[in-house]
Amino acid sequence: MDVRIGVIDTAKEIDVELAADADRHQIRSSIEHALADDDRVLWLTDRHGREVCVPSAKIAYVELGSPDSERRIGFGAG
Repeated sequence: MDVRIGVIDTAKEIDVELAADADRHQIRSSIEHALADDDRVLWLTDRHGREVCVPSAKIAYVELGSPDSERRIGFGAG
């Protein structure tokens, strides 16, 4: 599952590719908890075990990808 996070005051997004077995409900709950207060942070762990932290006060939006979506790259995409 992919998570895309828009950050306030920057044009770049943070893309985190979660493990294939990531629990969508649990991830969504973590996001909602972090966004409930500007003093909190959102922690996500990508499929390689790296941890990403984003202060909730800087989050503009969060987009959850489909759990079964596949990345399409190259000329065959589309």
